[in-house]
Amino acid sequence: MGEEHDRKFASQRQRLGSPTTDRNGIGVWIVHVHRRVFFYKDAIMANNRLRCHLPALVVVLMLLPQLVVSEDAASADQQKASDAEHAAMQDQQPVEAMSLFGKPLRRRTFSPEEARKLKENLAAAKKQFAEAPNNPEHIIWHGRRLAYLWRYKDAVEVFTDGIKRHTRDPRMYRHRGHRYITLRQFDKAVADLKVAAELIAGTEDKVEPDGQPNTAGKPTSSLHTNIWYHLGLAHYLNRDYEQALTAYEKCLAAARNNDMRVATLDWMWMTLRKLGRVDDAAQAIAEVNEEMEILENHAYHRRLLMYQGRLKPEDLLTIDDAAGNASAQTTKAALDLATYGYGVGNWYAVNGQQDKAAQIFRRVTAGEHWAAFGFIASEAELSNADKD
Repeated sequence: MGEEHDRKFASQRQRLGSPTTDRNGIGVWIVHVHRRVFFYKDAIMANNRLRCHLPALVVVLMLLPQLVVSEDAASADQQKASDAEHAAMQDQQPVEAMSLFGKPLRRRTFSPEEARKLKENLAAAKKQFAEAPNNPEHIIWHGRRLAYLWRYKDAVEVFTDGIKRHTRDPRMYRHRGHRYITLRQFDKAVADLKVAAELIAGTEDKVEPDGQPNTAGKPTSSLHTNIWYHLGLAHYLNRDYEQALTAYEKCLAAARNNDMRVATLDWMWMTLRKLGRVDDAAQAIAEVNEEMEILENHAYHRRLLMYQGRLKPEDLLTIDDAAGNASAQTTKAALDLATYGYGVGNWYAVNGQQDKAAQIFRRVTAGEHWAAFGFIASEAELSNADKD
């Protein structure tokens, strides 16, 4: 008789399956055990060996919810400790720039694996530069590798030295102008990028290699598009929207792929809306569609679809999404918040919902990816609002 019930019990257990073990751990076991007691009760009561363990099973069922609460509390304590450690490490980083509100902006911290790879790349670039300090390629990569480690002031020094050695090389001004934007020195960025634009007049465009390639391994920008794109951004941040529009129109004319087109059209749309040209803004992005092949600028593409009404602002970012824990953000999450955040915030602003816009801009600037263009633009919006 006992053996027959053992076989039935084993059959029921096989049919019902076993609980999975994942990050919810004990919680999964509670659901599993409660669900299966009903199916196992006949076997338990009929089998003497199992019936004698029934009181213990009841005790376990009573204690499991308390264990889950304890597990959740421990997890919360661990997160708080992790956040505190992260904040302490961040506060020890050197100051690279000052925000538009006078707040010190520090180098970001990297995971050990990220830091190892970035430092190895920098060491290789420095070695090449030391061997041939007049080689413009080596100068540029030395500066770019420094910037990838958020050593922006050091990168500017390298490009400044490069300009002294190669006064007619537009790439030196293009890269230094980019980093002047990062450092919130917009007038200097405009001056450099204007020189770069003059130097490329009548020249053949060239693809710029990526220091941090996309998954397809295909560069999406060129020397000409990067010069016009960053010049447009510098003008935009200075609220010189007419000049920004001219630069973006030239960037769009030079664009050779959808990634560069959507990035440019996004800023062009925002610039036209700043100028009050609502119909022109809509016309500029009329040909954007959901089927466009995009390699990396998915955020800009989705922002454009939102401007068209194909997506809602909350499809990109909600107020709740923008209220997450900044110190717990991954690099990608922080960058996405800045990129989506500024686009959504600006959409609310140009559509008359200033309170929502300001709320999102403040959340973006509470994050950590202060080098992102969306972060800088959000900061500029808040700073300009204070001045106005």
